[in-house]
Amino acid sequence: MTEHGFEEVLSPHLYFDREHNIEAAKILPGEYYATGRDMVLVTVLGSCVCACIRDRTSGIGGMNHFMLPESGQDRSNPLGESARYGTYAMEILINQLLKMGAKRSNFEAKVFGGASVLRGFTVNNVGERNAEFVQQFLKTEKITIAAQDLLNIFPRKVYYFPATGLVRVKNLKQVHNDTIISREAEYNTRLHYSKLEGDVELFG
Repeated sequence: MTEHGFEEVLSPHLYFDREHNIEAAKILPGEYYATGRDMVLVTVLGSCVCACIRDRTSGIGGMNHFMLPESGQDRSNPLGESARYGTYAMEILINQLLKMGAKRSNFEAKVFGGASVLRGFTVNNVGERNAEFVQQFLKTEKITIAAQDLLNIFPRKVYYFPATGLVRVKNLKQVHNDTIISREAEYNTRLHYSKLEGDVELFG
């Protein structure tokens, strides 16, 4: 774990998904994964968001899972300093895809999450802030958003197949435990006690 609360390494949570009969990677809050193989990337989102980005031609693609920490420094700018964390989460995934041979001109993105499931934050609408950030980032970087499922009140389970671009999204209208909320709350706390050092620059 780095000082900014984001995993520098690819997600180590690999398993075999029997439902889809394919290798899978489970992405937890603060993690990302990029691959050129035919596999499925899986995450469960509450207030966090994920960006699924792929090269439409080569099939190289990846997924991240992040949220913006609260920032009380500038109420006129609801993103403010906290946007640097989201920028890092996006850029580290994009850079990994480029290193693997993906071409930026072929990128497409699909974005999910930002539900209103976390309570007790001093900044209202944390899910909305996350959704707003990821859309604005991709617009600024001129990466086409091919699909999105944002906001709402239900957690989501996302299955992303980078080789084809297929996404399956399940709205979890019945959650039998508080794992999603506790994971995101712990991740949010981790962000509060971390400090982002430096920036990541996009290349390619």
